[in-house]
Order: sequence, then structure tokens, then C-alpha cells
Amino acid sequence: MKINSYKKKKSSIYEIELDNKEKYLLYDDIILKYELLVKKEINEKELKNILNENNNYESYHVALKFLNTKLRTEKEIRKKLKDYSSSNINWTIDRLKKEGYINNSLYIKSYVNDEINLKLVGPKKILFDLNKLGFKDEEVLTYLNSIPKEVWNNKINKYIKKKIETNHNLSSLFLKQKITQDLINKGFYKEDILSIMDNYNISDDDSIYQKEYNKVKNKLSRKYSGEELEYRIKISLLKKGFKKNSE
Repeated sequence: MKINSYKKKKSSIYEIELDNKEKYLLYDDIILKYELLVKKEINEKELKNILNENNNYESYHVALKFLNTKLRTEKEIRKKLKDYSSSNINWTIDRLKKEGYINNSLYIKSYVNDEINLKLVGPKKILFDLNKLGFKDEEVLTYLNSIPKEVWNNKINKYIKKKIETNHNLSSLFLKQKITQDLINKGFYKEDILSIMDNYNISDDDSIYQKEYNKVKNKLSRKYSGEELEYRIKISLLKKGFKKNSE
């Protein structure tokens, strides 16, 4: 096959046209490697090799553009390049690693710091999320375990104080249970939560109790009265964790 023409399309891409009118966009690295600017003919085998190698460079540049906005994991890059062959992807991944674009320890450190500074999450949630991104426990824990425990404790304390101050309808029992479960769901260790919770004297607020009492009474008084009403109110409040005035 003869090469009829060359045309520079972008800073690093050429378009070549063959005598069969087929056109291909090739990266300048491929043009130089195969001396296509001086060659006049290529055979089928050469063309196949050229196109496969060109796909390496194409997938590499797609990955670079993907990395341009933020750090990415190897798993994310492989997913982005899913339309390329496994050999193209592996070539790209190897090159990115050699050039420092894929750096697990740097990614983990940046991710953990962002989670700590920008979100209310604990170490278990961070480990879980990084596992989903393709990192192994030992990779993550190497850095995660270096974070001072007071960092996590400060977050727990801040959350407990906020929930106590903004509580308008929960009994002390239910409030403690809710705070504990919320923090567990956010990835903090249960033993740390309970240990810190012991430092707080959370008791039922008279105004909250009275508010709930009135709410329950208004509802149940439609069906009950007298001792039966008071008994039903008592049972309902006990189910909500209120013990005051329940005798």
C-alpha cells in the first residue's frame, strides 16, 4: 500500500491517506518510529502493528486528559479505557506508573486528608470506600493508622455536642442510641463512641418530656380517658424512652 499524503491535524497528530483512500490519524511518536514521513509504502503487517501501537498512545492521551482534573486510581483509569484492548490498557498503565501519574500512596494520603478535612466520616468508612476504589487494606492502613486518635475523637465530640444542643423531641435514651448509630454509620468505632459518650451527662429535658406528653395525650384522648388514658400515655412514653413521671 502506498502512502498518498500526510497532513498535520494537531500538535502531535498526523493524518495519512493510503492509495485505497483509507485515512488514519497517527501520533507523531508512531510517525517517527516507523519513518512514515520518508516511507512511500507499507505492507499489511506493518499497518497492523502501526495501528495497534497508535492505540497505545491514544489510550495514554485519553488517560492523561482524565488525570488532568484530579488524581485517579488504577481501577478508575482501567474503567475509563474499557474500549481499548487489554494490551493497550496495560501499556498505558505501565507508562503512567513509571511517570508517576499513578501513585497509590499519594492518592491514599490525599483522599484521607480530604475526607478528614471536608467530611464527618470515620476511619472504617474511609477504609471501606478506598477498598471499593481498588486499594488493599494494608495500603490504606499504612497511612490511616498514622492519623492521631484525637482527630477522630474531636469529630465524635463535635457531633455529640451538636446533637445534644439541637435535640427537640428525643428522650435521653433514644438520643444516645441515635447518636451512637449515626456515628457507627459514619465509620467510627463503636468502642470509641461509647467511651466518649460516657463523658456526657445526657438527661431528659423537662420541656421535651412535656411536649411529647402533650402530643401523646392529644392523640390518645380521642379514644381513652381517665386511668386508661394515663396508662396508655405511660406505655407510649416508655416506648419512646421517657421514664420521668411514668410511675
